[in-house]
Amino acid sequence: MMAPKAEELKPIPLPAPQTEGGKPLMQALNQRRTIRNLKPGKLPDQVLANLLWAGFGINRPESGHRTAPSAMNSQEVDLYVALPEGLYLYEAKPHQLQPVLAKDLRAKTSGQPFATNAAVVLIYVADLPRLTKAKPEQRGFYAAIDTGCISQNIYLCCASEGLATVVYDLDRPPLAAAMKLRPEQRIILAQAVGYPNN
Repeated sequence: MMAPKAEELKPIPLPAPQTEGGKPLMQALNQRRTIRNLKPGKLPDQVLANLLWAGFGINRPESGHRTAPSAMNSQEVDLYVALPEGLYLYEAKPHQLQPVLAKDLRAKTSGQPFATNAAVVLIYVADLPRLTKAKPEQRGFYAAIDTGCISQNIYLCCASEGLATVVYDLDRPPLAAAMKLRPEQRIILAQAVGYPNN
């Protein structure tokens, strides 16, 4: 089966996030853990929608503020979503996935099975010029802190939903080239998510 061309990928509207239910916070914290043994397979659209919203979705529509904090409300971290059919960018305001590339880049984030088996790999990319109020030499520091907040939201959502996840470092230059990022965009981390293979 041939891979789709970039122009064949369409935006993916996501269902509204389910903002009630799930496990109580203290139970999710108790069950939060890294699980590297992921089972191949797709996440249902609702689960993916909940996951992305939990990570860095808009929880206050009147102001556009997000579920995770960001330095000086810069909202400089973008969530790129690597799926088997291609790479997408999560757009929080319309709550949809915007196509970027019709390539499966999961294996470019890591050669380990957790990346290639993952239903989704989130790639956290900081657009550093958005940190307009920060000194240039501090922008990477702030972006790393903000990414950590988003990643923890993902971890807690996974604990609540019975998903497995692992956050990891990666070889940035080849992935940035494959993603066709601008020089001022910086890959911070990647996080694989799927169902546990147990």
